[in-house]
Amino acid sequence: MVQNGVNLLVVAPWSESPNAPWLWHGFSTRIGGLSRAYSTDGASGELNLGFTASDDRETVAHNRRLLVEAVTGNADPPLITLRQVHSTVVVLANASNAGQQTPCEGDGLITAEPGLLLGVQTADCIPVLVADRKRRVVAAFHAGWRGTVNGIVESGVGRMQREFCSQPEDLTAAIGPGIGPCCYAVGEEVLSSFLAQFAYARDLFHETPQIDPYTKRPSLHVDLVEANRRQLLAAGLAPSAIHRTGGCTHCMHDLFFSHRASHGHAGRMMSVIGIRPDGVPR
Repeated sequence: MVQNGVNLLVVAPWSESPNAPWLWHGFSTRIGGLSRAYSTDGASGELNLGFTASDDRETVAHNRRLLVEAVTGNADPPLITLRQVHSTVVVLANASNAGQQTPCEGDGLITAEPGLLLGVQTADCIPVLVADRKRRVVAAFHAGWRGTVNGIVESGVGRMQREFCSQPEDLTAAIGPGIGPCCYAVGEEVLSSFLAQFAYARDLFHETPQIDPYTKRPSLHVDLVEANRRQLLAAGLAPSAIHRTGGCTHCMHDLFFSHRASHGHAGRMMSVIGIRPDGVPR
């Protein structure tokens, strides 16, 4: 919990490392804002960061300023987001993106420009943040099952290599809160899609004793966190450079927004990363 009331998850190795004073980052929770659209009667405000139909736009804009302030120390740095479409499109972000009335479509952002915050929104999907410690490049990816099966994270790291000559041994990544394999029941079409793309796909799925009401078979669950971790490994990152923070959004819906747990009536969290303009901690 930071001074302005925002409850923020950080990656301990990034925050404590003397080699990363240049890095801004954080994973929001639902705690600490002004929204009441998704809270129970009488509950305090929440940190919905998505411009959803159920919430007031000005309230969400204020929540976003609170998040920026919580991460950077003031509300001034531009926050760049996307109109997320479950794609593999990665957008090269700069200051001109901050002034756009309509965000670009895509599911990944990368930049080497200091003073910007890149943000991806989630409410069960997997957020992945990546930082190049040597060249000071950062990236944020939104990985639902479609983005994961199509390789959004692995292709995004490839884009960092092409645009900025990032080398895998210099990269570190953080996988934030998202729906876990304990709760993410999927259909056979998801299994088929993964089997068509990855030799290790079967390792990502397991059946539970619970019977799926539609297929009348044991419920099939997928591990998107592990799927994205394996993509980071395939992109060349060392296992020790990949960190996990947060938990299952469905299990912990008192802490996180969860689309599934709330039957579609959910706010949005945001995972952000950026480069400090002065290169030193606030």
